[in-house]
Amino acid sequence: MFKHVLLPTDGSKVSRKAIRAGIRLAKGLGAKVTAYYAIDAMPAYSYADGYLLNATLMKEFDQRARERGEKVLAEVVKAAKAAGVRCGTYISKPATAYQGIVAAAKSQRCDVILMASHGRGGLGTLLLGSVTQKVLAHSRKPVLVYR
Repeated sequence: MFKHVLLPTDGSKVSRKAIRAGIRLAKGLGAKVTAYYAIDAMPAYSYADGYLLNATLMKEFDQRARERGEKVLAEVVKAAKAAGVRCGTYISKPATAYQGIVAAAKSQRCDVILMASHGRGGLGTLLLGSVTQKVLAHSRKPVLVYR
């Protein structure tokens, strides 16, 4: 069935629960996992209206975001190792998180994406959007949503 599971994470509580479920699924299937973290793009308001953050500050922002991602992914690697599941990691800086997840599944040759849903519905989804909804809409790979 599934041999390679992509586990996107943002380090949130609900994401951690989905990671544990994904590792259990992978163990049961004899599959490997790849933990994925998307570095957020610099918010437009930080350099709008003719003001530009200097290169040093932008580099610092990227470095701290990467360090955060590595810390989050290290937790996944530790949990996978404890369960006896092979685990790789992947970090990228996509334009949007959903695009990063879809691209990561393709580039890492995963055959399923297992991800959390924060459970915002109605107005919250309309105003904030839903990464999970966008992955469901744009992925050619199967997507399992953990709630």
